[in-house]
Amino acid sequence: MAAYVVGFLRVKDWKWYREYRSVVEPLVAKHGGRYLTKGGPLSWLEGDPLPPPDAVVMLEFPTREQAQQFYVDPAYVPMITLRKNSSQTELVIVDSI
Repeated sequence: MAAYVVGFLRVKDWKWYREYRSVVEPLVAKHGGRYLTKGGPLSWLEGDPLPPPDAVVMLEFPTREQAQQFYVDPAYVPMITLRKNSSQTELVIVDSI
């Protein structure tokens, strides 16, 4: 069953993103994942997130286990630190139906 990793990012400074992207995109592929969206225009339909996210990222993995393996991959650990130092992120895994 497919699983999705969804992230809501509020970014203080985008300087980190080039390095993050160069490492993370191959890691996503390594674990069988693919990007469904990497930001783009955002229109909020309901609710009032304060502050609203600057970007929404959605990844699809074949299984929840592969999504979790991506997140705990030793190569991703420094990227988590890099991201957290420059943004506030909510990140979830959700299974497909």
